[in-house]
Amino acid sequence: MEPIENTSGIEIDRIYKTHIPNTEDAGEFPYTRGVQPDMYRGRLWTMRQYAGFSTAEESNKRYHYLLNNGTMGLSVAFDLPTQIGYDSDHAMSDGEVGKVGVAIDSLADMEILFKGINLEQITTSMTINATASTLLAFYIALGKKTGCDVRKLGGTIQNDILKEYAARGTYIYPPKPSMRLITDVFEYCGKEVPKWNTISISGYHIREAGSTAVQELAFTLSNGKAYLKAAIDKGLDINTFAPRLSFFFNAHNNFFEEVAKFRAARRIWANITKELGATEPKAQMLRFHTQTGGSTLTAQQPQNNIVRVTLQALSAVMGGTQSLHTNGFDEALSLPTEAAAKIALRTQQIIANESGVTQTVDPLGGSYYIESLTDEMERLALDYIIRIDNMGGSVSAIEEGFMQREIAAAAYIHQKNVETEKTIIVGVNKYTQPDNQDTPILRVDDSIREGQIKRLNEVKSQRDQTKVTELLETLEQQAKDGTNLMPCIIESVSNYATLGEVADVFRKTFGEYEG
Repeated sequence: MEPIENTSGIEIDRIYKTHIPNTEDAGEFPYTRGVQPDMYRGRLWTMRQYAGFSTAEESNKRYHYLLNNGTMGLSVAFDLPTQIGYDSDHAMSDGEVGKVGVAIDSLADMEILFKGINLEQITTSMTINATASTLLAFYIALGKKTGCDVRKLGGTIQNDILKEYAARGTYIYPPKPSMRLITDVFEYCGKEVPKWNTISISGYHIREAGSTAVQELAFTLSNGKAYLKAAIDKGLDINTFAPRLSFFFNAHNNFFEEVAKFRAARRIWANITKELGATEPKAQMLRFHTQTGGSTLTAQQPQNNIVRVTLQALSAVMGGTQSLHTNGFDEALSLPTEAAAKIALRTQQIIANESGVTQTVDPLGGSYYIESLTDEMERLALDYIIRIDNMGGSVSAIEEGFMQREIAAAAYIHQKNVETEKTIIVGVNKYTQPDNQDTPILRVDDSIREGQIKRLNEVKSQRDQTKVTELLETLEQQAKDGTNLMPCIIESVSNYATLGEVADVFRKTFGEYEG
């Protein structure tokens, strides 16, 4: 590799560690400084832009627009009915179809969503949890139908149900059968779709619900520990499935705190996996996607959000993220317009190509403040993790309401600090100006539900209904007898069983969680 110089002609070392005693190199256990020896000198992070709204047709147009502008991977948002297992014609879907993401009822919608996109040549991240197994089944079925080698399909499903109980609320089934669906995905993909990341353990929504950075770190890693134990209890080899686990963190405005959080996360996770028997380096590495903080965006003076997003994105890069989504500046008002999405993407590209921060590994490492803050974040997070372990793990802690109470208390303190101006939010409680809102916003037409229902009816009228009924009956039996459910889900949706029909089978068998 040719030597790298900065703009003054000074040669830049790959990594600086002279003044950091007893510190491992990047790419060495416990990976505090990064999971790869060269980090971004070897390969940049994946630049993703979260998209998905209205219909599959409209979302497909946005995907092609983003890919043509340099996006390196797709990230799909789904509407609320899709997230909680209702087809667009269900009464519960009224008023919500296509509003916060794309509506997906059947394989027919997925065919349109990815029209003209080679699934072997891109990676796709899907923010979906309770119905994650079904959405992955749609994707695999689509890959098979379009002639892809499914062993080459790459991407991630969020598939993190524990944080739904703790912070977000789009759960369907009780914790135990939900965990069974997750470990079925682990087992199936380990054999059939080896490049797929089977879970993205999410601190993002924990932070959006009001947690502190320490709580985000601790609760996310505790949830990850619960998934490891559930898979081990199922008889899976941690060295086989753990490399396909990834994490999803938030990036907020306190720059140094965020960098320290990411560094501490890698260190804690490496030790957790080692304690549970992981011996392979890839099974010990914490790889993560980052999204800039949605809850930090303000409807007041929305252009200020461009600065916030830049700081947050930079903290993720300085902390060693593997992929990154930057929010549009207008997302406190609506789904992002094309113009806002382009600015968000250009923010990443400028950091990558103009800032110089990618030229050396862990550029803040060795700072007394960063090293001390990393250690303190680790200590405080471990205190929480030990408390949760003493309760019996994350599932018990969630069922007892512990995480929910801690998050609620942190959110209350933050709001109180904003209202008393102890915490300054520029444009909200200081440096305000009269509201003169002229920011264009993206509006989703309520009539799209009619189009979705029309397509849904066409699918049902053209499919082999006898075959679908038989498959759904088989799925119900397998849900009862403990068979891995993924093969039957894939076969069902390949024959155009709908998302809601699959979810209803599980509602009937597993019941619904009341919270």
